[in-house]
Amino acid sequence: MNEFDLVVLQEDMTDGRLKAGDVGTILTVYSEGKAFEVEFVTLTGEAIAIETLLAHQIRPVRSSEVMAVRDIAI
Repeated sequence: MNEFDLVVLQEDMTDGRLKAGDVGTILTVYSEGKAFEVEFVTLTGEAIAIETLLAHQIRPVRSSEVMAVRDIAI
């Protein structure tokens, strides 16, 4: 996985804001792909989180997948 690739979160984050299946963009690749800084945004482009994630916590998007929406408002 490389910078600017879209990735899918594989697990819910402990703060409850991000859920498995959320799509983010890799901003930085660390330690030859062992960790990644990933930005998650709303559909209008508002940043909601930037997380440093390990390789097992994300995966590349698949060409057969379609985006879906969920509301993060509390």
